[in-house]
Amino acid sequence: MMRMHKLYHRLTLLSLSSPLSLPSNPSLLPLAPPLPFTLRYRTAANFALMSTSRFSNLAPLAAVSTEDSAGGASNGSVSSSSAADTFNQYEDDSTLGVGYRVPPPVIRDIVDAPPVPALTFSPHRDKIIFLKRRALPPLTELARPEEKLAGIRIDGHCNSRSRMSFYTGLGIHQILPDGTLGPEVEVRGFPEGAKINFVTWSPDARHLSFSIRVNEEDNNTSKLRVWIADVETGNARPLFQSPDVHLNAVFENYVWVDNSTLLVCTIPSTRGAPPKKPLVPGGPKIQSNEMKNVIQVRTYQDLLKDEYDEDLFDYYATSQLVLASLDGTTKNFGPPAVYTSLDPSPDEKYIMINSLHRPYSFIAPCGIFPKKVELWSADGKFIRELCDLPLAEDIPITSNSVRKGMRSINWRADKPSTLYWVETQDGGDAKVEVSPRDIIYSQPAEPLEGEQPVILHKLDLRYGGISWCDDSLAFVYESWFKTRRIRTWVISPGSEDVPPRILFDRSSEDVYSDPGSPMLRRTQAGTYVIAKIKKGGDEGRYILLKGSGATPEGNIPFLDLFDIHTGNKERIWESDKEKYFETVVALMSDQEEGDLQLDRLKILISKESKTENTQYYFVSWPDAKRVKVTNFPHPYPQLASLQKEMIRYQRKDGVQLTATLYLPPGYNPSTDGPLPCLVWSYPGEFKSKDAASQVRGSPNEFAGIGSTSPLLWLAQRFAILSGPTIPIIGEGKEEANDSYVEQLVASAEAAVEEVIRRGVAHPKKIAVGGHSYGAFMTANLLAHAPHLFCCGIARSGAYNRTLTPFGFQNEDRTLWEATNTYVEMSPFMSASKIKKPILLIHGEEDNNPGTLTMQTGFSAL
Repeated sequence: MMRMHKLYHRLTLLSLSSPLSLPSNPSLLPLAPPLPFTLRYRTAANFALMSTSRFSNLAPLAAVSTEDSAGGASNGSVSSSSAADTFNQYEDDSTLGVGYRVPPPVIRDIVDAPPVPALTFSPHRDKIIFLKRRALPPLTELARPEEKLAGIRIDGHCNSRSRMSFYTGLGIHQILPDGTLGPEVEVRGFPEGAKINFVTWSPDARHLSFSIRVNEEDNNTSKLRVWIADVETGNARPLFQSPDVHLNAVFENYVWVDNSTLLVCTIPSTRGAPPKKPLVPGGPKIQSNEMKNVIQVRTYQDLLKDEYDEDLFDYYATSQLVLASLDGTTKNFGPPAVYTSLDPSPDEKYIMINSLHRPYSFIAPCGIFPKKVELWSADGKFIRELCDLPLAEDIPITSNSVRKGMRSINWRADKPSTLYWVETQDGGDAKVEVSPRDIIYSQPAEPLEGEQPVILHKLDLRYGGISWCDDSLAFVYESWFKTRRIRTWVISPGSEDVPPRILFDRSSEDVYSDPGSPMLRRTQAGTYVIAKIKKGGDEGRYILLKGSGATPEGNIPFLDLFDIHTGNKERIWESDKEKYFETVVALMSDQEEGDLQLDRLKILISKESKTENTQYYFVSWPDAKRVKVTNFPHPYPQLASLQKEMIRYQRKDGVQLTATLYLPPGYNPSTDGPLPCLVWSYPGEFKSKDAASQVRGSPNEFAGIGSTSPLLWLAQRFAILSGPTIPIIGEGKEEANDSYVEQLVASAEAAVEEVIRRGVAHPKKIAVGGHSYGAFMTANLLAHAPHLFCCGIARSGAYNRTLTPFGFQNEDRTLWEATNTYVEMSPFMSASKIKKPILLIHGEEDNNPGTLTMQTGFSAL
């Protein structure tokens, strides 16, 4: 068990009639250098604190003990003596808040248990890889220095993004004819303790590519090297013969160009030492709006600050592309540049390459930097420039505003080498009324002289993507956030005389009306297109639609056979409704070209229940026969009998609310009495009361408990009210946030009243907590509804909205357009009203906008 700084804290409220021992929310377990935290209270309550910080959740965790909280009674209640004993146990030195602490076994077992592996299938669907991983990375991995540049964080020593999760091993299994798995072939040959990333199949499924980094003697991690493994034998070796060729993984990493060649972003061999920061600045920083160009941008962290930062960004982000063959031959490809995307054409003849260049921005992240999109041949010859987009600091803050010029440039998945893209007709400004708003264009990779792009479709809402099938069928999606409208068009890309038609036109908030999305199949070229289904001798034109199946009783996922011409549908598969929650994961019968036969259909599904963890099954037609693929052990058998219920209750304005109530194993409210309760939530915005009242989620989903999950408190015999809906509704032209506080308090009151009515929560022992916007919620509730909660836990929140003056969350009005709303929503402005204990937690260099003012907020309490 690793010892972690401020890993665990315990809060003891002695002002209650029956003292309550509050164990730390394990979602506060850290994966970072020591996190500052602040605890403030204004009551006579004694509030003892063990320090904490938080973990990033890398993977599902396993194994938790059902051991009661220290000294806890068997019925789940907490006595005065048990609270005192627990407090004394963890306050055995005079250094509260200093040094590393180990949590009690019930928490430690969960945090350190190995997670289940991730899965990936071969292109031919005949093999599966289990990607093994550890529960949490070591502190040395998380404490590594990082460069904060252009909105991203870079590990300069590895030349990659900082704090990357990783795999520890790869196991390959053959899928046998009966659907079961053959023996494991372990990928071997790389150094012990290697950290594995970017695992990719070759197009012919004969090889794997992945990156390796290893620990060095000085506690550093090495730069990344690209490795290749033979799938049949598991033998692995470096791709490059020279040990001095390293991967640059700041943006793109590598792609397979064909079955035996990769295009790799490498650190330029001529690169020297990083630039040194000058002792004296070259001059003052000057901003001017003499041209009266008004630029408003959202609040971002980690931006470039000066010319030195620009040089440092170029130093780490610049790559030299190298074509590398499996036989060891290499060839430089183009000049060094800040490459952000490499996209081979389906026929492997071309590569579309995106890169960034100067001038950079000091007020926005790298996503708006000038971007060049070029077309190259697969052997490294420049073909043509598709576009060179200028710096886009002028994108309006209004939702659905976009960049001017060509955007979303991609290859058609159903064609060898045809490009398509979108261009806005409103100048990128969503406030401009124009029709059409977006136009979709298409053009061959190498058009004939004078050949102009073809208009595929015109949209009055904002473009949202395309699902391709063939020249006779494609789905085009458009949406508009302000109205929550979403539409799906059916077009015939190869037939100008076939008019487009609307297939679905609905509200994105209305989950009950969601018809599902088309299932995609893999082509021989490695792309994914809409799967067409043949139903015996039927002449109908069918596709498969899979959906979440939201209902008033919870989600019941489905798979429909859908006639694209008539709109008729037949439900060919549906999740169990009584005990299990099942979902369609992937199509597995797409190895052959042409339409798929319904009677030979094969899919992969997941299956779980309240007490049974997720397993995977193959389902094969015509009789929907099932074969179990995995047999993962229960991650925490001691909590296998935890109690879970999806509950419904009503807000005073009539809005129906939903929450998931978790209770400890063996708990009986009639004999054990009410428990201390943690309410953990995150507000959401809606345009209608009906949509806000709809049920989302399933009562039969497995209760996954990760390192940041509030459900860890179950091991300490707490009741957990997880995800109670906190809808902030603005119907019609009303702005939801104009009544944020009133709706927030009303939702919280309804939730608290419900758990008290059920007899599972002690009225004076209910805590509230949340992360980010949930932390913002927590501080507001303690300010405006102190009668509901005894304390709060607020992690990585921003509490003063005047410091994010150009919008936040879904609010796209500026501070000057909605001054009262910004002020009234900000708990910082009501800090004097917060009388209950509140634990404020944030990273010392937290990248959640607004958290850097936490100390000021603490001082205001």
